[in-house]
Amino acid sequence: MSNHKDFEAEVLIQSPGRINLIGEHLDYNGGQVLPAAINLKVKLHFRKNNSSTCNCYSKNFDAHFQFDINKVEVSEQEWHNYFLGVVHFICQAYPGKIQGFDCVVESDLPIGSGVSSSAALECGVAKGLDTLFSIGLTDDEIITMARDAEHHYVGTKCGIMDQFAVVRGKKGKLIRLDCNDLSFQYVPADLGPYSIVLLNTNVSHNLATSEYNLRRQECENGLKSVQNKYPEQTILAQVPVDIIQELKSSLPPKTYNRLLYVVQENNRTITASDALQAGDLITFGQKLFESHDGLSNLYEVSCKELDFLVEVAKEFDGVIGARMMGGGFGGCTINLVHKDSEEAFIAACSEAYFKEFNIQLSPFTVAIGDGVKQAI
Repeated sequence: MSNHKDFEAEVLIQSPGRINLIGEHLDYNGGQVLPAAINLKVKLHFRKNNSSTCNCYSKNFDAHFQFDINKVEVSEQEWHNYFLGVVHFICQAYPGKIQGFDCVVESDLPIGSGVSSSAALECGVAKGLDTLFSIGLTDDEIITMARDAEHHYVGTKCGIMDQFAVVRGKKGKLIRLDCNDLSFQYVPADLGPYSIVLLNTNVSHNLATSEYNLRRQECENGLKSVQNKYPEQTILAQVPVDIIQELKSSLPPKTYNRLLYVVQENNRTITASDALQAGDLITFGQKLFESHDGLSNLYEVSCKELDFLVEVAKEFDGVIGARMMGGGFGGCTINLVHKDSEEAFIAACSEAYFKEFNIQLSPFTVAIGDGVKQAI
């Protein structure tokens, strides 16, 4: 692999990042979400090497690692585990199908920004190995193997949304996905004169994984408390708001807030999705602002940098909605900005953010793109 500059691939896979318009932290609570694949991608170049050794090289990290196909174990280096986890689960389901391979990865997705570079990498590895070795994986298998890799190798107990959007994304379409039964429909991403602008805070607070797993635990505990009185309520996102409010005095305040956020966000996502389909973009944008308020105050996964950018967006003419996106504690805000105001908005946010935090913002305007696919 020392000559990766002259690397000739047998298979090239393009695997996109994803955004989620609304419905944050609902995928592991059985709620509705509204994600889409975007036009920023991870590219993975694969070839067979006729051995039992697998070589992986990341251009972005300028880092290389290798492992034996017969000895796949969790690594202390996080990015290794995206490969190792996927290989492990494919080998478990289809023993002997994968042989040694070389892979070169390059990405224009910002790492740790909330556009799910991890799911892009996992799904890209699964799709690439499936294509290289003619395994015959279904889309559903790629989605679940990538998610299992994230759970068991990377250590984030994520829901299914990220992998689902990366695999099933379609150009110009949002996916209205019910994370309880995985039923979904494509919704035209018809945002009229508005663009989707991501503002990357370029901060990533170390709390992200531990707090993410803690939120999941808090929601599971809270649902058990609900079921003590209402055993028929099995899906947290579908519990009526009045039941949560009725139980307020018997729940720890933080647990109450988490549950209230989840049921309100699920209702918001349904309202927002219906508004978008009816062409009511103002209501759609308003629901994004409300979502951020809930994420910051009830679910407590925001941070001062994200809150600051959403406040700037609220005051800016030409912005109809903004919120933090992704797991939280850093990453991006997603903003719906009138195309005529886009440059002025990015300039104003960049200046205000630098003045407040002495950190440079990274702005991205994204388009809705196709899911993971083979390019050669």
